[in-house]
Amino acid sequence: MESRLVIYNTLTRQKERFEPLHAPNVGMYVCGPTVYGDPHLGHARPAITFDLVFRYLKHLGYKVRYVRNITDVGHLEHDADEGEDKIAKKARLEQLEPMEIAQYYTNRYHQAMDALNVLRPSIEPHATGHIIEQQQLVQQILDNGFAYESNGSVYFDIEAYNKKFKYGILSGRSLENIKDASRENLDGVGEKHNQADFALWKKAQPEHIMRWPSPWSDGFPGWHCECTAMGRKYLGEEFDIHGGGMDLVFPHHECEIAQAQASMGHPAVKYWMHNNMLTINGQKMGKSYNNFITLEQFFTGNHPLLEKAYSPMTIRFFVLSAHYRGTVDFSNEALVAAEKGLEKLMNAISDLDRIQVSDKCDAETEKVVKSLRQKCYDAMNDDLATPQVISNLFEACTVVNKLTDHKATICADCLKELSETMHLFAEDILGLQNRSQESGAKSQEREEAFGKVVDMVLELRAKAKADKDWATSDKIRDELAAAGFEVKDTKDGVTWKLNK
Repeated sequence: MESRLVIYNTLTRQKERFEPLHAPNVGMYVCGPTVYGDPHLGHARPAITFDLVFRYLKHLGYKVRYVRNITDVGHLEHDADEGEDKIAKKARLEQLEPMEIAQYYTNRYHQAMDALNVLRPSIEPHATGHIIEQQQLVQQILDNGFAYESNGSVYFDIEAYNKKFKYGILSGRSLENIKDASRENLDGVGEKHNQADFALWKKAQPEHIMRWPSPWSDGFPGWHCECTAMGRKYLGEEFDIHGGGMDLVFPHHECEIAQAQASMGHPAVKYWMHNNMLTINGQKMGKSYNNFITLEQFFTGNHPLLEKAYSPMTIRFFVLSAHYRGTVDFSNEALVAAEKGLEKLMNAISDLDRIQVSDKCDAETEKVVKSLRQKCYDAMNDDLATPQVISNLFEACTVVNKLTDHKATICADCLKELSETMHLFAEDILGLQNRSQESGAKSQEREEAFGKVVDMVLELRAKAKADKDWATSDKIRDELAAAGFEVKDTKDGVTWKLNK
């Protein structure tokens, strides 16, 4: 299978043609959430970004195994080697079992992702379910001479590793810069040979709740181990794509690369993909910055920074309106613009069913329709350029509006092509849905009954007009307008739609 898809590889710092290791099979691993709090907008961006990758690769005909982990242990304060496990800390504060905390917030994460129409991954492994695999990884690195034991903990030996490989190839940092930064942040080497060395296994202090027996001590794995171990278990020693937020490039993904090389002697990942950050007033959104807005707060409008509630599809559209590698700064104005853009697109797709076909298309309509599909593919194949896809779909919306207003003509074949292309890219690939109505047969029955009532009212208006009862005719029109209905009298009859 030959792919025209080109993606930006963070490792090589350039766009590359996507050529899977074992086509048509594709293996993709994406770093998932640390489940100690409600999901926020910062969680939505990587989830939506790699949902887009997942959807598009499947559309291109690849068989994708998508692995996204749940971090439920080993993620310490400040993402470093010191401090208290975030989940254990939450459990202590709320007097609950750590797994109660992890399960509760995993459920909350799933609910939010379902609302955003993010497809579930093929496999969703938990760090606590793979302690043995992480211990095996640590032992391999020890056996190969790239780690050392110290007081019951095991640390990765960056200097030993750097003599054979190169630490810092993903982030572009030199070993000296990393060592200097480590000395500035933490005084005293302590039990490490070098302060830049990172933990593979940590001996648990007596008060530490989450702990497992190991050859070195009762303890817990370092944060970076889980993804290396689980990626290898489910995708093999080499796989195609590893994704996550740009904030994970260093240290997390840098450490993953080092662990894979140190344990196997070769890299594990061909393409590294990273989405950029969502910011508030230029600062990264996150729990550690105390400036985050949870997804539930967006959906309900219950936050001081929010002027109103925003639907899950508005949030999804907002994220996709920017290229995944560009920064997005939160504002109510940007969300209102996304809301209007989504409404414009969804209204046009709904209006496709009301378009009347003609014997032939006018030249402008035919030109737009016949180029639309390829323009959308070209945008997606150029490193998933969703803003350009949306721009192309908006061009199609203009055509739809002209057709419903009888200011343009379209033949049956072109209408079929227009409808299929808009549904394909807006719904199947971008994952946007019209959530204003219930899904399933019940929704369809209600919609049909609703339409019949409106048509009946318009028939009464038509009868009033025929009887020259202008007062009744105008009253029906005005009442419908007040209720949100837009009624248009055209040469071919009356059309109506409900404005949101």
